[in-house]
Amino acid sequence: MKEFRSLVNTIKRIRKECPWDREQTHSSIRKYLLEECFEAAEAIDEVNDPKLKEELGDILIQVIFHSILAEERGAFKLEEVLGETREKLIRRHPHVFGGRNLHSGEEVLRQWEEIKEKEGRKSVLSGVPRLLPALLRAYRITEKARAVGFDWEDAGGVWGKIEEELKELREAAREGKNLEEEIGDVLFALVNLSRHLGIDPESALQKATDRFVRRFSYIEEKTQKSGVNLRDMSLREMDILWEEAKEEEGDEERDSG
Repeated sequence: MKEFRSLVNTIKRIRKECPWDREQTHSSIRKYLLEECFEAAEAIDEVNDPKLKEELGDILIQVIFHSILAEERGAFKLEEVLGETREKLIRRHPHVFGGRNLHSGEEVLRQWEEIKEKEGRKSVLSGVPRLLPALLRAYRITEKARAVGFDWEDAGGVWGKIEEELKELREAAREGKNLEEEIGDVLFALVNLSRHLGIDPESALQKATDRFVRRFSYIEEKTQKSGVNLRDMSLREMDILWEEAKEEEGDEERDSG
């Protein structure tokens, strides 16, 4: 594609002629790769196509830049990245490029893990970066375990596990022991429930946090307008404003519907 080659040449020129870009290494720009991915994810959550288009371009810049750095070190070239990626996609989709017939996403995921195992992956759980946000990492780990049958048959079993973990957490709180471990177990069980219910726990928690910020901001605005210091208010007074914020959100949702 003409545009792609033009972009590569542009980035190569910037790498050569820009003092800042000449100083960069894989490690120094690592954070930007992460940031661009999160910004693209944010654009998806916002259903913002213009922003998503821009952020995907920024991710592409990072891919090309890292490939140029690697080529300078004699490690690999961008063409190798593209070629190996294409080969991997074909290899892992025999139901598209071969004669195998699959009829569900579950079958595809199971086949995907089987193929990666044949490629030399030592563990079913390999390939999930530890640097992922904790909820997302837990989701992906349990998803991979499900691909080989290590999972509850339905959400009913997960509810029982959550109740069991909550009981253990209460006991740990009373005794003042193993609190971090038990809270982690409760969160992990909730991730499993989210997966069984078809909910992305990372997205769910982000939206819950957004609601908290929005409603708390409402309390702050109300107190500022009335000339009251937030720190001087009682919890009951703040709760009243909190409920007002919830009611306003409900009215806005009904009006937009």
